[in-house]
Amino acid sequence: MALWMETGSEPKTETEIADLEAISALKESTALELKEKGNELVKKGKKHYPEAIHCYSRAINQKALNDHDTSVLLSNRAHVNLLLGNYRRALSDSQDAIKLFPANVKAYYRAAKACLSLNLLAEAKSYCETGVGKDPSNEELKKLAKQIDLKKLEQEQREAQVSKALVEAKDLVSAIEDRRLKLGNAMYRELTGLRKPILDKNGILHWPVLLLYAEFMSSDFIEDFCETDICPPLPWDKENHYSRDAIELYYEAGSGICLSKSKILRYLLEGTAAANVESIGEEEKDAADGSPYDSSAGSYKWVKVNEKRTLHNMLKEPNFVIPMIPVFYVVSKRSGFYKDFITGKWRPPA
Repeated sequence: MALWMETGSEPKTETEIADLEAISALKESTALELKEKGNELVKKGKKHYPEAIHCYSRAINQKALNDHDTSVLLSNRAHVNLLLGNYRRALSDSQDAIKLFPANVKAYYRAAKACLSLNLLAEAKSYCETGVGKDPSNEELKKLAKQIDLKKLEQEQREAQVSKALVEAKDLVSAIEDRRLKLGNAMYRELTGLRKPILDKNGILHWPVLLLYAEFMSSDFIEDFCETDICPPLPWDKENHYSRDAIELYYEAGSGICLSKSKILRYLLEGTAAANVESIGEEEKDAADGSPYDSSAGSYKWVKVNEKRTLHNMLKEPNFVIPMIPVFYVVSKRSGFYKDFITGKWRPPA
């Protein structure tokens, strides 16, 4: 009997030939039945998709169908894998289907859909164009091609935004480095949010500045303090304890550590299109200098601001570590709190 024939041997008798033809017909019938069962399972919904894939796989493994029919099976399995989000498997099945039968337009469509989901836009467009070349009236492929073009445009716009954000942030870091300013960890983010300095077209830095009334821990915010300006007018309270002639501005000397270039760049990219970029082109070691003052020593070093100086001259003081944006403490000489402040008995809240 043909069942006991050695692999690779040819049938010699009419009985063996008949047996092989019967086995081949049985395999073909089984493959077609599995194909139809798979199709019915797909129609029943997502719960039955894995079983449908199993049916298509069993039908393919029969190796009893011609290239056209096997290509259809592979394309069907690709369709179910697409529905399940198995995009790599869907692409592989679609590619195999195309190799077996290059006129299988559905296989091109499914290969394009898988590539689109995998963000392989050039490959997706190529499959669409080839498919339309074989079936110029195929509206599904034409519609998918438009979706690919739209996603490609969005990706290009996104890349342009990322590039712009990176360039602006790096220019800003370079401006900070050129001025030999020292930046440390951000403070009072609940008050400042994601505000950052801006470098204008003339190469001038504009800083958001936080003013803290230390006695009450209330605050004012200057959105745009140009580095070439001197201290602007400040508001005052109803009792005139904080009238302009009574107040003084201080900064905290040596607060925190100086951050590395790459960490500053990461901070400046927060909230931009480039916030999640893995590589920013600054691979140097993140070394940080320690603060020249020990904040655990029991007192704080407050430095009075000379308000006739420009902001730039204030910020470049050797002991001024800017907590990402300048923070100045406002105190009144007429307040009983003044003595506690200047003698270092008061600390900012942690």
